[in-house]
Amino acid sequence: MAVPDQFQLLAINEIAEALSSNERSRLFYLCESLDTDHSVACMKEMLRSKVTQHQNAHLFLAELMWRLGRLDILRKVCKVNRDDLERTRQMVPRFRVLMTELSEELDTGDLDSIKFLLSCKLSREKLEKTKSFLDIIVELEKLDSVSPERLDFVEDCLINIGRIDLVKKLTTYKNSAGAPEQQRNLSLQQPCRISHVTQERRIVGVSPRSGACLEPSSESQPDCYKFKTNPRGHCVIIDCVGNDGEKLEQTFKALRFSVNLHQYLSSDEVFSALENILDKMEKLRNDSFVCCIISRGTESQLLGTDSTGNGFSINEVRRLFNANRCPLLAGKPKLFFIQRYNIPKLSLRPRMNPDDGHLETDGCDGAVTAAIPMDADVFWSHCWTDECQLEEEEHSSVYVKALTNALNKAQNRYKHYLTLPHHHGSFLISFL
Repeated sequence: MAVPDQFQLLAINEIAEALSSNERSRLFYLCESLDTDHSVACMKEMLRSKVTQHQNAHLFLAELMWRLGRLDILRKVCKVNRDDLERTRQMVPRFRVLMTELSEELDTGDLDSIKFLLSCKLSREKLEKTKSFLDIIVELEKLDSVSPERLDFVEDCLINIGRIDLVKKLTTYKNSAGAPEQQRNLSLQQPCRISHVTQERRIVGVSPRSGACLEPSSESQPDCYKFKTNPRGHCVIIDCVGNDGEKLEQTFKALRFSVNLHQYLSSDEVFSALENILDKMEKLRNDSFVCCIISRGTESQLLGTDSTGNGFSINEVRRLFNANRCPLLAGKPKLFFIQRYNIPKLSLRPRMNPDDGHLETDGCDGAVTAAIPMDADVFWSHCWTDECQLEEEEHSSVYVKALTNALNKAQNRYKHYLTLPHHHGSFLISFL
């Protein structure tokens, strides 16, 4: 084990003093340290320990500065030029470099979406402490969910937030992972952000009917829904708490949907509004249907603005627009987004609908629904949180924020495709 010389100690001291807190966090990760204390003093000790493990310690420090984009330190402190680095074998693990680059590519909206997707895997306390994608990767490494050989979880997250450009970067790494680290020369191409529009669009999805995984090849395109009507579809938004309905309205109007926004409805009024939409579907003849509901409720019932009463079954919402009740929607995507604010479970009497007996049967009379199951072509997204959040001043749903961010980004990045996150993969829609 080599002892750092005076030049290396001076370089470590100047590097640690010059880096920002964000740069120190990235450097700790590049050096394979999961230490949560990223102070200047800890960085000096960590780098001092790391240089003893490398024969060309000054070149190791130089590569770290290159990875951080600190060319000023590379020249003035490390005193290494481009030719010296070009002849150097890569010493920083490629997996660490890749994760650092991905973290730099992801913006705040991307990070919020990823944190939402991981809310069932990481505790709320840990998610609140994460300031970057690298912080999340560190937590996932501790759970053994992510490693150089285990990247499917990261790939799923990137697909679900619509960052197909970064999925391609991940795929390139996986395809070249067989070559030994020590046989790779250091790439001197300065890291840069990838264009969201010009990159190849490789989309892995879930077949909307069969649920089978789709991985498109160069010869074939993935199964997708095509939007040819104008407007593309009809969206009904029922906001019974009055916080985020207008945000959803703006988003779906930007996606060229016709939108009906209803606010502060009782449970009976909600049901009447949905039945009125159902009656108008034949006249609308759109290529899709979207239903967004924001309401207080229990696990199975929504109350609208009612404080007590029967409420209405969440499942009734979906059944109202199945292929049996609305044949014109057979084979077309039906998307439901439910934000429920949880209240203590009540002894609610289920709503009795005259058509319930018919809806419960396995068979159906229509020729269209004989070929397509009644619950086919449905994307169902249901999020719930505690009712006490409504007491917060200017409260806004994290779920709705993540949803609208994902939809707006997908529309801006891919003019012909919209990919919606789903726990089994992605729900792909084509705009033509």
